[in-house]
Amino acid sequence: MAHADTHRAIDAVWRIESARLIAGLTRMVRDVGMAEELAQDALVAALEQWPESGVPDNPGAWLMAVAKRRAIDQFRRNERLDRKVAELGRELETQPDSSAPDLDEALDDDIGDDLLRLVFTACHPVLSREARVALTLRLVGGLTTQEIARAFLVPEPTMAQRIVRAKRTLAAKQVPFEVPAGTELVDRLAAVLEVVYLVFNEGYAATTGDDWIRPDLCEEALRLGRILAELTPREPEVHGLVALMEIQASRLRARIGPSGEPLLLMEQNRARWDHLLIRRGLAALQRAEDLAATLGPYTLQAAIAACHARARIPEDTDWAHIAALYQVLAGRTPSPVVELNRAVAVSMAFGPSAGLELVDALIDEPSLKNYHLLPSVRGDLLAKLGRFGEARREFERAAALTHNSRECALLRARAESCARETTSVSADRTG
Repeated sequence: MAHADTHRAIDAVWRIESARLIAGLTRMVRDVGMAEELAQDALVAALEQWPESGVPDNPGAWLMAVAKRRAIDQFRRNERLDRKVAELGRELETQPDSSAPDLDEALDDDIGDDLLRLVFTACHPVLSREARVALTLRLVGGLTTQEIARAFLVPEPTMAQRIVRAKRTLAAKQVPFEVPAGTELVDRLAAVLEVVYLVFNEGYAATTGDDWIRPDLCEEALRLGRILAELTPREPEVHGLVALMEIQASRLRARIGPSGEPLLLMEQNRARWDHLLIRRGLAALQRAEDLAATLGPYTLQAAIAACHARARIPEDTDWAHIAALYQVLAGRTPSPVVELNRAVAVSMAFGPSAGLELVDALIDEPSLKNYHLLPSVRGDLLAKLGRFGEARREFERAAALTHNSRECALLRARAESCARETTSVSADRTG
């Protein structure tokens, strides 16, 4: 195999194996930072040796064997070789070679638990939300620091410091490598799902930069969600989130035009929606509904997305049902953003005046003061009511608030359209 092909193979192996490798090592050394360093050492060894020796039959076992040996060497150097590591050392010293597959098999019984423990550790509440996202993408997603920095448009040194601080915090706080139990599990799972959904949303509608969507982040969040669904098959909200992301991701190709400009939901060519993802999403939604005694927020949002997915043309959308689902969602998780979304659904079901009344009730909401979608929605409703001068000012305000250049251009174009309508109406009145 050519060296270039070997390096591509190593990249693929690393993306597949890194999370479970780090998870297994963390279980052994009880330190996420050390586990990642050991995994990286094993990757360096692969980069050095595989181009000459070829990719092993069981590359995951090879990487784990090398990482374990490095761990033992490190413990010995630090004079911290306790009984467990001594036993591990004796086991390794009896292995005939570093690619022995039974090392991997020895971890199989625990690997699902290890991955779940790693996810919960990376999303521990002692970390800030930004740190949880970064560490999850690094440890569980297998992204490089450079890739994460690029995705969130921050300098690579800034992201590197964020990740280092997160690992140090976990070590300093002696965060246990475990899946929490009882009520703590419910609370902690919510934090894990929030991190995954934050990653997805940043890909679905980028808050900053020159691209409106970042499909790579959506794909990574989907991958993390699917892993969680496999590891926690009885948790309805995990399936609800997967359903929501699958259905939302089905629209990605239709959300941008030929020049990368945003295309809103009602303007999209639905033939470009990915119907395989829709089917997967609807199946996940059914699982969530079957498991849940009461539908949670992710499942309710997935049910709303399913209403759009089932409508072959925009006119088929059951907006009244969507408005009702938002009403239930507002009762479960009260939020001004949910109320704003409900206002849109109400306007589509019962007319722009009904929607505008709900939006106007949110104008003085402090949490929406700098939320560009509030004036954007209000501008849209005002335009539908023929109040183009007011609509133009709302679109201009929304454009000033957004940090995404594509969305800004769209909002300014809508403001200009309203300005032309205002001129046209004035001309008609004086003509």
